[in-house]
Amino acid sequence: MAYDCSFLEDLTLDGKFSQSQFDRGNHAGDFGTRKEDEVEPDIVVFVESTSDVAAIVTAANHHEVPVTPYAAGTGLERNATPVEGGISLDTTRMDVIREIRPDDLQIDVEAGVIGEDVNEALERYGLFFPPLPSSGAISTIGGMIATDASGQQTVKYGEVADWVLELEAVLPDGSVIEAGSKAAKTSSGYNLKELLIGSEGTLGIITRATLELAGRPEQVKGGRAVFPTLNNATEAISDAVTSGVDVAKIELIDDQTAILANDYSNTDLPEQPMVFVEFHANHGIDEEIDFCRSIFEVHGLEQMEIAAGEEMERLWQARKDITYAAKEYDPDLDIGPPGDVTVPIGRYPKMIAEVVDVGEEYGFSIPCFGHAGDGNLHYFVLADYDDPEESARAREAYTELVERAIDLDGTATGEHGIGVGKRKFMELEHGVAAVGAMRAIKRALDPKGTLNPGKIVPSKSHNGNDDGIRSDRGITETITDSDFSHD
Repeated sequence: MAYDCSFLEDLTLDGKFSQSQFDRGNHAGDFGTRKEDEVEPDIVVFVESTSDVAAIVTAANHHEVPVTPYAAGTGLERNATPVEGGISLDTTRMDVIREIRPDDLQIDVEAGVIGEDVNEALERYGLFFPPLPSSGAISTIGGMIATDASGQQTVKYGEVADWVLELEAVLPDGSVIEAGSKAAKTSSGYNLKELLIGSEGTLGIITRATLELAGRPEQVKGGRAVFPTLNNATEAISDAVTSGVDVAKIELIDDQTAILANDYSNTDLPEQPMVFVEFHANHGIDEEIDFCRSIFEVHGLEQMEIAAGEEMERLWQARKDITYAAKEYDPDLDIGPPGDVTVPIGRYPKMIAEVVDVGEEYGFSIPCFGHAGDGNLHYFVLADYDDPEESARAREAYTELVERAIDLDGTATGEHGIGVGKRKFMELEHGVAAVGAMRAIKRALDPKGTLNPGKIVPSKSHNGNDDGIRSDRGITETITDSDFSHD
């Protein structure tokens, strides 16, 4: 249905709004939204201040018009797709770095600041924001926090959430709150900060964040290691992490992914499983590399190349090209939904074996790679998604892998969030009672379902089958091929 948003004309805003076809089309989906799943908002508002957000949300809540926050649009689970229309609230113009306090190791930023811009601003102080995800050059701080993002350096530095001290946010009724504290620790009251992190704009719209910082390491080296089998590689990763190797990044690509990378980049990498590593230290980095090498050798290491600077970047290039390589490998095949499961590190080799097993069972090539040091695994089920029968089998394979990860005490999503695409796994992972508690929190804070409806938690419990879910505003959606987004 179309919503009457004329009430916005009565508001005094710092930003502007638009109903142009261009702007509405640009906000009809995010990176993970297939064309057929796009939903154009009735209007796009480019906010420039917290007062803008508060005024719009207050009015929208009163008029019962849905509001979907939109940041850089890099989400992979349709997190920012306005599935019920209404207002798309674009925060990208809230891009001011308000204050840097090097003595406190803190920075205050507005929600629309790009991640890499934070590190550029901090360079003069010898500081950085360590947990940036791989998309840090194109994604916003607000979006990262809203989706509980993480990335390649999580094994050493933790998630983005671990570095958030304080948040300013606008609640569904338009009230503005501060959650958390600029102090290093607090045990005061309910932990509203953690409730907002990962809520994908369903409980509040983040407008400002105070982030903790760290000193830049004086020594950085990295490269890649080649193993004879996938099991050798995964066992080596698990052993290195549990043995306490101080590694900043430890990434896996399997032999299928190496083939894709060679084809895309016209390189001659060994078509074998590879582990990519990067080390950060202020002293003794070579000793740590030797420690890692000694563990890898126990697991059949065939070759290990380590370098610094541009040469290190060259060694890492295959890992960086994976998504593009997979997309362009075969014009008749699509990469399908982006796998994002995470399991305890000791079960990572088992999870990789499950990918191989499911690929053989369903007859698909399933290249896998990921942030192996924290147990995060990405995979693509390569298939012809225009063929209904093949598409259905590919979706079954995808679902089977998520279910197997949950059986291994893992999660359906390590860093992409739930959005629309993974709602159907919520009860399987958390249980009916826990999802009911989440639903109660959503209804308590947002009884009208104003903020980002149709995301994370279905409004009613269901049996977990692909027979339909309900959005927060009571609109039925059918789970079909389109509930799986593309990386």
